[in-house]
Amino acid sequence: MKQITTFILLFAVLVMNAQHMGNFNNMAEDMSISRANIVSSMGNGAAFGNPYAPQYTAPQPNQILRINLRSLYNVEATDYTAVFNIVQVGKTAEETTQLINDKIDLIKEELRGQGFEGQFALDMISFVPQYEIEVTKKLFSKTYTEVPVGFELQQNLLISYRKDSDFQNILTACGKAEVYNLVKVDYYVKNLEAIYEDLQNKLLAEVTKKKAYYEKLGFDMSNYNVMMGDKKYYYTPKDFYKSYLAAENISMEALKNQKSVTTVRKPTSYYYDPIPYNGYDVVVNASITMPVIQLGMDLSLQYTLKPVEKKPEPQPEPVTTPNPKVYVVSPSGPIDIKELPNN
Repeated sequence: MKQITTFILLFAVLVMNAQHMGNFNNMAEDMSISRANIVSSMGNGAAFGNPYAPQYTAPQPNQILRINLRSLYNVEATDYTAVFNIVQVGKTAEETTQLINDKIDLIKEELRGQGFEGQFALDMISFVPQYEIEVTKKLFSKTYTEVPVGFELQQNLLISYRKDSDFQNILTACGKAEVYNLVKVDYYVKNLEAIYEDLQNKLLAEVTKKKAYYEKLGFDMSNYNVMMGDKKYYYTPKDFYKSYLAAENISMEALKNQKSVTTVRKPTSYYYDPIPYNGYDVVVNASITMPVIQLGMDLSLQYTLKPVEKKPEPQPEPVTTPNPKVYVVSPSGPIDIKELPNN
């Protein structure tokens, strides 16, 4: 009895620790307990002597100066579109169309009765007959013929709304109309140009700080040529949902009564895991409490020294030789002076 009590207490401690660490297992797949709150080998372990973490590597100096900046902007969506798939079957084309229209009208009536101001749109997917095999018996043979027995109509209902709180009302209205297949929810944001312009201004401010830092280190940035590259990206919440299986639970009552434990299928859970902030120089609206749209801009600058211009060496001035003069004295006394050409 003491051994059983000790085992129960020990197991209870283990279960409490596992719940404190969370249900998501982001370590090796063969581990049975969650390690959500334990840093991985790629985290800060290197600074604390983790032998499995990559050790510090000194930067390699060179004659090229680089500025690599990353920026991220978290913004709540201004518009949403929920897409529901509706499949309806009927004996005739008219009956099938009427049944699916009744469902859509019920959804619209339910939402508009609550003051819903969104918009509705239909996306036609397919409208095809359904066939069965009809057997025709003859005297010496049987004939198998496909004959239409009904129709299948498939449409997507698109519901656009602006308030996130409207989504619960949309789900309730669709449930009353027996429409359960939610395909996806699209997120949109207005004024994208203004958001990207804000990110550009923040990146330019960071570039100014970096250049001032290099100037203080003794680099004259006017002596460098610059090359640049940039990119921007846009991610919606649906791009960052991940799945995990809930931790296994064992009945303490079954252990106490020494009964066998029947395992239960654990459903797959999903959670929103946005882009982490490590490696980013600028993060706008870092604290988020709901799925958001994440806009980003990356900027890379490379500075190389300008080639030194060599001044031309001074050329010596040419030496000019005066033309020789010849003095001719005649017997009568006058003197005639003549110059001989240089060549």
